[in-house]
Amino acid sequence: MYLRHIFEMLQQHLDNKLITVVTGLRRIGKSYALKHLLSTISSENKIYLDLEKAENRYIFNQPHYKDVVISLEIEGIDFSRKAYIALDELQLVPNITSVIKYLYDTYDIKFLITGSSSFYLKNHFNESLAGRKTIFEMKPLSFQEFLWFKEVNFDLTKYAFSEINISLYQKLNVYYREYLTYGGFPEVVLHAKTEKDKISYLKEIVNAYLQMDLLIAGDITKTDEIYSLIRLLSKRIGSKTDLSKLSSVTGISRYKLKEYITFLEYTYFIVQVPAYVQNIDREISLLKKLYFADNGLLTVFGINDTGALLENSIANQLLFNGDVKYYAKKSGQEIDFILNEQIAIEVKETAAIQDLKKLESRAKSIGITNTTLVALNFNNHADVKYTWAGNVYIA
Repeated sequence: MYLRHIFEMLQQHLDNKLITVVTGLRRIGKSYALKHLLSTISSENKIYLDLEKAENRYIFNQPHYKDVVISLEIEGIDFSRKAYIALDELQLVPNITSVIKYLYDTYDIKFLITGSSSFYLKNHFNESLAGRKTIFEMKPLSFQEFLWFKEVNFDLTKYAFSEINISLYQKLNVYYREYLTYGGFPEVVLHAKTEKDKISYLKEIVNAYLQMDLLIAGDITKTDEIYSLIRLLSKRIGSKTDLSKLSSVTGISRYKLKEYITFLEYTYFIVQVPAYVQNIDREISLLKKLYFADNGLLTVFGINDTGALLENSIANQLLFNGDVKYYAKKSGQEIDFILNEQIAIEVKETAAIQDLKKLESRAKSIGITNTTLVALNFNNHADVKYTWAGNVYIA
């Protein structure tokens, strides 16, 4: 049994009548989470239905609710007492929310649902299931979870954001280098043993995303066009999402680019980090910085620049910890990340004293006194204090 941090929250929500909705990028363990939750329920009045199977989709595509009820009874559900129904990949049945609403309001049912697209959820869930659901977002493995999946029994929380320690670095560096390159998709971590296997798994994940989420959930037919855009974006990690520049490079209209990037974000393929400013109106007008949701996705697209991989990894590690922004002045001076509007963070492959001084000076200019210099490589110079990249973690 490989546990995730999110499992505890999901377990606590089992006793809540509200629908438990687990969303996140394809192939990051949502189905496993659903099956794990069902295994903890003592009642036998439960069922798991994978909506990628046509026979399961048919149940909910029937025109009359009574036929849906009969079909579920045939599958073993007793509607005279409390039932647990787990539905995997909800977005594959576009009109299913009306059926769920009817069943939820009519019978004592605890629904457990997964979906790979918040694009679908935002467009179909908000009205039909308003007030009937709680949404939990599942991410690729954190570095702590990565260690657990590698059966390395080590508690990173004791050393979160702590100053570099040579013993800890030597113990975990090889694991973090793997995490940096191949990311945190559970099946890649658990089953792919060689570099070739890892790339093969990751390519399969990307192809599944293009075939399923784009075509079905997003109704986007120009997969070649968006694939070319994804390749371009992979080379611009940490850059501002300037639609005008992207349009001139790709030949895709700004309107269509905005639609594509919004969809990539709503299906959890990319994440965007907003600017840190004290005026909310100015913040809205400033461009966001772009990152991929998992480093393995970058490796698939041929990105092997350590600096880009490190910044992308730290962005995602910080997103486990709260609100993340970046700071930039018109002069070009920047701070890589501002965590929870309280900690200024700069990321470097190798820490140097001048990096720390610049960070402290820039942070002070915007009223932030808490700073952290994060580095990948070990530097035994005593004049610079920094945090090793693997320690950027809070449970």
